[in-house]
Amino acid sequence: MHAVAEPIRHRALRSYVLEAKYEFLHLLRTPIFALPTILFPALFYLLFGVVLNSGSGDAARYLLATYGAFGVMGAGLFGFGVTVAIERERGFLMLKRALPMPPGAYLLAKMAMAMLFSAIVSLLLGALAFFLAGVSLQPGQWALLLLVDMLGALPFCALGLFIGTLVSGNAAPAVVNLIFLPMAFLSGLWLPLSMLPGVLASSAPVWPAYHLGQIALKVVGMDGGSPLALHVGVLAVVTVALFVLARARLARTG
Repeated sequence: MHAVAEPIRHRALRSYVLEAKYEFLHLLRTPIFALPTILFPALFYLLFGVVLNSGSGDAARYLLATYGAFGVMGAGLFGFGVTVAIERERGFLMLKRALPMPPGAYLLAKMAMAMLFSAIVSLLLGALAFFLAGVSLQPGQWALLLLVDMLGALPFCALGLFIGTLVSGNAAPAVVNLIFLPMAFLSGLWLPLSMLPGVLASSAPVWPAYHLGQIALKVVGMDGGSPLALHVGVLAVVTVALFVLARARLARTG
């Protein structure tokens, strides 16, 4: 029995790996997703973190953390929200269910894809910050910031998945943008909250992006001093709740 179980586990693992590989290659070869996801955070950082804030180490360090959070938001929201909506509408999810593959491979592949794109965004921003903006962090801080960015994609994968179960493929890009851009602005990812009107700044904690931004800022030593456990807890609850809701909808609607 053990000799039989081992090849079965090997085939299942290979299915997960291949699904993740082809999902990543598919989106990497889709310029409308890959180019904005990878390049927009870097271009914004070049403009605001390097050119317009030349000589301001604090600004460059702040924006390294917050634009990293902004970048992983895009990887999660668009990687799930748009592609799931399109694939659900075209019946692709029904086809996936009929294939002899592990039931969780589809979602895990998309999660791995989002985390891999997040790692690319984080490494690119780190290179720009180090070589062009003169940002200096300890090796442990660089590594921890990369980890925060990669894991930080998960709440937005869950949000994107939930959106993908609600809207059509044509509507998904508009709906995701209506959530993505205001959330980034109101969470203090583009500008410090101290520069926003009081009402807007006080509402920031309702957004998941705010909590991810605060964790990233804590890594670089520029957070507001709020408890780390609070931010991690909020993101964990958001991730689990939205994944559960999205999975329930997929089970009913396909």
